[in-house]
Amino acid sequence: MSMQPRPWPEPTPEVVAAIRTIYRGKRQVPLPVRVRDELGEVFADEAFAGAFGKEGRPGWSPGRLALITVLQRVGNLTDRQAAEAVATDLTWKYALGLSLDDPGFDASVLSEFRSRVIAHELEETPLDLLLAALQERGLLGAGGRQRTDSTDVISAVRDVNRVELAGECVRAAVEALAVAAPGWVQQVLEVPGWADRYQLRVDSWRPPARDL
Repeated sequence: MSMQPRPWPEPTPEVVAAIRTIYRGKRQVPLPVRVRDELGEVFADEAFAGAFGKEGRPGWSPGRLALITVLQRVGNLTDRQAAEAVATDLTWKYALGLSLDDPGFDASVLSEFRSRVIAHELEETPLDLLLAALQERGLLGAGGRQRTDSTDVISAVRDVNRVELAGECVRAAVEALAVAAPGWVQQVLEVPGWADRYQLRVDSWRPPARDL
């Protein structure tokens, strides 16, 4: 996969108009909108150039994938849910400079991006860029030194995806058993509301939040 560094596109007029209409007069706007308005292009593509080649099939903007990963962590979203937000959530489209009809990407793109970041030891890059942007705009005061990186973000996102995978495996297994041996399942899994709770795919609901 190749990467050609490009500036982030500005939010499209249609998306801007929709966001302004929805949140006009409201004291708080969603985090993705605030990030774009206050920090702009917080993660430049050039910062991740070392993880991508110059030849081959063009990939998605790594800078914008970094922002998606941060928003994914804040929202405790799986890769599927984050990819769906990119395709359908106006506030995410605003932050990423996407048009209303932009289809986004397959959820596997996020996993591949994290793997490249780790493989090329760029875990510190997103946090360094974010801190620099906050300091430049006077949104972060000087303090003591503390060594950290973006490993927590990557690890937390990975954990959420593992929970989804494990949950869907269990649900699918029980569903298969219910078809093959319905009497046995009813006898062993005699739990009120079981069918209503687990008849839907795991990726159709959001996992429990964990402390940030």
